[in-house]
Amino acid sequence: MDSFRAADGRALAYRVLGSGPMLVCHPGGPGFSGAELDDLGGLSAHRTLVILDPRGTGGSDSAADYSLGGYAHDLEALRKHLGLEPMDLLGFSHGAIVAIVYAARYPDGVGKLVLAGGIAVMTDETQHFAAQIIDSMAGAPWHADAVAALAEEESGDIDDLSALWQREAPLYFARWDESYRPRMAAAAAGSNGTPLLEFNRDGFDVRGELAAISAPTLVIAGREDFICGPPAAAEIANGIATSRTVLLEGTGHMMFVEQPEAFRDAVASFLAGGS
Repeated sequence: MDSFRAADGRALAYRVLGSGPMLVCHPGGPGFSGAELDDLGGLSAHRTLVILDPRGTGGSDSAADYSLGGYAHDLEALRKHLGLEPMDLLGFSHGAIVAIVYAARYPDGVGKLVLAGGIAVMTDETQHFAAQIIDSMAGAPWHADAVAALAEEESGDIDDLSALWQREAPLYFARWDESYRPRMAAAAAGSNGTPLLEFNRDGFDVRGELAAISAPTLVIAGREDFICGPPAAAEIANGIATSRTVLLEGTGHMMFVEQPEAFRDAVASFLAGGS
């Protein structure tokens, strides 16, 4: 694990794995460390992944706030620390929201941009889609507890984010398999509920940032992702003139776990020459 200093002096940690040109990666949550991303479905065979532990997670110091602008400032500090002019950037889930803000406010800092499982705003359409997907899973033995855990999160009961996530996790897959359980436990290592509590309390809407993004952008999502699926992907892609969209079949939100080869190949192809 390596580290650097943010603009305000906080220590931020990151890990480096793989080979090839660097790809800076920001995980989701908010409140998840870089452990969530593992090796992004084998993408480390094509790229040197620089995986950040966002503020307050993993080996990174906590911060006075967990605003999207604050996360974007941390990414700029990491880019300067790495000496990248510019950097290729991948944001997953909440990390994709951060990456949208970063790419809009620091356009010269981004080479290529990958927005994986992202969402610009919660709309009636995205909420309706979420309800449909969740209802379609109602026969599963884990369904009632996962839905209850999601309701606990939305109500602000996030004292133990790791335990809550492991109860919710099946909802984030198109086809849940108990073999995923250890991987989901590892994904929550170094997590912190405070950023998620603030995010849920304050809400978000980054649609106004989309038109300012000029970097070639890949919008990639699972077709059965209940929260960041096709409606969310379309909202983002419609706002970014330089974007292209890939919807992966047979996967929910955790696409690099459920369909690792398809995810890896789509991202690697885009970074190698897609526009």
